Amino acid sequence: MISLLLYLALVLGAVTTYLFCRFVEHLVSTDLALQHVPGPRPSSFIWGEEWLLYHSTPGSYYVRWHQQYGKVLRFTGAFGHQVLSITDPRAIKYILSEAVFEFPKPKGVRAWFKATLGEGILWVEGKEAHERQRRVLAPALSQRSVRNLVPIFYDTSAKLAAQWMKVIDNSRSDEAEIEVTKWAGRFALDTVGCAAFSYDFDCLSGGPHALAESMDGLTNNENKTSSFYMRALFWIFPAILSIGDKGEMIRKSKLELGNIASKMWRDAKVAGDLNGKNLMSIILRNEAKFPTHKMNEEELVAQMRTTISAAFEPVSAIIAWTLYELALNVRLQNELREEVLAAGLGDPSYDDLSSNLLLLDAVLREVLRLHPPILENHHEAAETISVPLSEPIAGTSDAYLVIPKGTILEIPVNVVQTDPDVWGSDAEIFRPERWFERKKQGLRHEREILAFSEGPRSCIGKNFALCEIKSLIITLLRQFSFTCPYEIEAFQSFVIRPRIKGQGPSSLPLIVRKV
Repeated sequence: MISLLLYLALVLGAVTTYLFCRFVEHLVSTDLALQHVPGPRPSSFIWGEEWLLYHSTPGSYYVRWHQQYGKVLRFTGAFGHQVLSITDPRAIKYILSEAVFEFPKPKGVRAWFKATLGEGILWVEGKEAHERQRRVLAPALSQRSVRNLVPIFYDTSAKLAAQWMKVIDNSRSDEAEIEVTKWAGRFALDTVGCAAFSYDFDCLSGGPHALAESMDGLTNNENKTSSFYMRALFWIFPAILSIGDKGEMIRKSKLELGNIASKMWRDAKVAGDLNGKNLMSIILRNEAKFPTHKMNEEELVAQMRTTISAAFEPVSAIIAWTLYELALNVRLQNELREEVLAAGLGDPSYDDLSSNLLLLDAVLREVLRLHPPILENHHEAAETISVPLSEPIAGTSDAYLVIPKGTILEIPVNVVQTDPDVWGSDAEIFRPERWFERKKQGLRHEREILAFSEGPRSCIGKNFALCEIKSLIITLLRQFSFTCPYEIEAFQSFVIRPRIKGQGPSSLPLIVRKV
């Protein structure tokens, strides 16, 4: 027995030593290969810049670093691993479009998606595997499908407005303080449930809701020290996602969402609706038409989890930031309300939402520009690869950058979308009018808005999300006005959320008044 334990200990020690040596070898070789790339010196021997990034305003150091070091820089993560930060437009086009499958998600990011959602479209890598999954989901989120879903968007918008009206009536006043982020998340869940699955989560009933609370709690506690350790280490030690209270929370959330998804799928098969417009009906039609392409239940549940999650956090964050900006600017809010009322008493159609409400479109574009829900677009070099640049790195004459295999790189979306060379000296200011000015002047840059990424792996739910958000804003503006009595700051969970300055979880209390 003792000899067996000794043998196992020796094997474990040998494996650990081997992995440690490989890790150190990768650190040294990457550092040497990128030594000509400028960047900040590590502020911590152990944590690199992770502690600094975690405890600062989201994206603020990326702006500062790129102003100082240029469009390509490197910084140090936990335990010395190197991260490239890239805002060079030629390199971005190459990474996101031309060689997208040479730059998969980092192992830690894939481990996060697998742990929380399963092996769905956000997890999958490789051209063939990704296209197979995209073919299943894309028809339900196409322009034609979204056109048919607009009435559902207005239905869930009306439910939220009715709940807000009830809160105000109960206050025995014409106004009440309403915590917007909670309702935005519940609206997003109910909308995707009804529109994609013909399933009513009933999150907007107003009472406690297990699914809404589980999904919100998964990432809405990033002020805890344990969240910092997980965020800093999962890039190099993905197994940390299964450890401790956070690991238990991840498993619980995945199980709860999976149980709901399985029930929805079983109900859909019993109903057998092959003629519907939602995701379930399209999957059923595809199975009937192409039986050899049928996905098993585990794959289907992963796709459903992914769809629900993608429609929850980013959408709810965009809604919250839109209402925040309108609450800060009463003049803009009134002008937008006038545009909405001028559109008539009925609900604007899909075409109106897409093309005819110009100020609403400009406001939403400006929200996406200044408040992108996903701050960084992360990738990893699958092999050592040469990336073209629009201009050489400072101190060199090379119009390319050789990125070693396994190097993590990020595109800081906030830096790209507030570049003064593109947006002018007031790039940091919320000013929707700039979109009219740019159109009048014929200005159009590639990658103006990276909030939904671009290229073959861009967000297929973009059109769905934009129409859903516009429908809600229209519904709310017809009935309410908004002001914000608190100082609000941004903080980073999975997405960039608002909160009262100095507090922990996400919060956006607005004074909502009947109009």
